[in-house]
Amino acid sequence: MEQTQQQTSIETGPQRIRVVSHPIFPDDPIVNTTKLPGANETAASYQFDQEDHTLGNALRFMIMKNPEVELCGYSIPHPSEAKMNLRIQTYEGTTVYDALEKGLDDLMDLCDVVTATFTDTRDDFAASMDAQ
Repeated sequence: MEQTQQQTSIETGPQRIRVVSHPIFPDDPIVNTTKLPGANETAASYQFDQEDHTLGNALRFMIMKNPEVELCGYSIPHPSEAKMNLRIQTYEGTTVYDALEKGLDDLMDLCDVVTATFTDTRDDFAASMDAQ
């Protein structure tokens, strides 16, 4: 049985909060993102709550692979805060939100490939151990 995540977007003035709900625990948000003030179509900063270098560096790498992106960087404002800031600047012709969405989709696709490869290799190893 395949479970899907539900996405909700809430407009709150200059901010956009994006919450992706867990398929089993719908009241527990996986990602809570706030678009920080001062953004435009080609440059924006986002703050991810309860995230750190694990998502920050991987997402920065995936977004920078997009040729429409001019700059992408992340920072952790303070080690005692569970927040990660992500800055994206794009060339004309694409929006920051499209670049972020593509980066998240590409990262999820990469994770799916890693999971499938790991599972196949683990199953092959278990089968070879059973055959001995």
